[in-house]
Amino acid sequence: MNESMSVQFKDIQMAQERFTGVIQPSPLVRSSYLSHLLGSEIFLKLENLQETGSFKVRGAYNRLLHLSLHEKERGVITASAGNHAQGVAWASARLGIKATIVMPEDVSIRKLLAVKDLGAEIILHGLRFDQAYARAVEISRGTGQIFIPAFSDPLVIAGQGTIGLELAGFLDHETAIVVPVGGGGLISGIAIAAKAMEPSVRLIGVQARSCPSAIRSLEQGKPVAVDVEHSIADGITVNRPGDLNFPIIQKLVDEVVDVDEEAIAGAILCLLDKASIVAEGAGATPVAALTENRVSTKAKRYILIISGGNLEITTMDRILHRGSIKMGRMLRIEVDLLDVPGSLWKLMGIIAQEKANILHIFHDRLNPENPIQVSRVKLNLETRGHDHAKEVLAKLREAGYDIRQTL
Repeated sequence: MNESMSVQFKDIQMAQERFTGVIQPSPLVRSSYLSHLLGSEIFLKLENLQETGSFKVRGAYNRLLHLSLHEKERGVITASAGNHAQGVAWASARLGIKATIVMPEDVSIRKLLAVKDLGAEIILHGLRFDQAYARAVEISRGTGQIFIPAFSDPLVIAGQGTIGLELAGFLDHETAIVVPVGGGGLISGIAIAAKAMEPSVRLIGVQARSCPSAIRSLEQGKPVAVDVEHSIADGITVNRPGDLNFPIIQKLVDEVVDVDEEAIAGAILCLLDKASIVAEGAGATPVAALTENRVSTKAKRYILIISGGNLEITTMDRILHRGSIKMGRMLRIEVDLLDVPGSLWKLMGIIAQEKANILHIFHDRLNPENPIQVSRVKLNLETRGHDHAKEVLAKLREAGYDIRQTL
């Protein structure tokens, strides 16, 4: 089946042998919550627990193992928005190779610091991956450093494909594997391995709607570049699929769908809240695709590749707060109170009786909209859900307060 392809099944098997004692298989766990919610057996392949927090160490390590002694002495260079950078930095440190990483200027702080901690030299250039990529290639030509592609490389694809080998025993005609797609390295490798072991298994790719490069390329029958908008799934905002990867996607992948930012944020929250799993935006896209009913391929079993867990703390905080509001676990209210002793205490007493928790309170005596003897009070409340929030608001209004819900 794959004889015309740049990567063969045996290449992936050989990569797996090289990983022995270095890169461990990631856990495959069943999600009871998602299985019940979606009506199919849902398994999560937790590449977020891999070295450096993503699958990228697989391809990077397999590629660097093939460098000659002379090439190792020249050092390596790559371009990455984060996870490939960490993979190359980790593999380089383990193999004693000097690494230079070109990253976009708006790269996540967490990923930048992680690369720095691994000892690689960092160069910030451009606002998008393609700009960082062009700069890395330019430097490589000038210095002789070996360029390590993030996805369009046979050895990188073979390394990522070892994930597919770890799914042996779970693959049949009633199973679909759902994979995040950026440049296509991950889904290419998994597709080759999985289809070689079980040709009837289905492969589904998921992209951020802000960067649907593989989808547009499939529509036009060739790799094309698209405009890239900002996304919390920054790990897959690659404006054009790789030349080696696209033919594999064309031949072996059954469906590629997209998901919007709200769905990705909801999937991150779902994994954290219901499975205690920290997934970055790209890693959460398979969950978003299923929970938002974006996938037309029906299967009794879905295996979702949680490709990474390098989520910025500030991003997580925003997602948690927005998610709490969406689920009715947090609401913001404001009310005008006569500025006399006991008025705020009375309001807080009713809230306490209804078992809501006051997270923040702002007592504004200077609001020019109110008479001088009236204060405006703004409160963020934690509640148990929409029904509880409604009960709290109803009790306050029954007590005569003119409550305005602002969130």
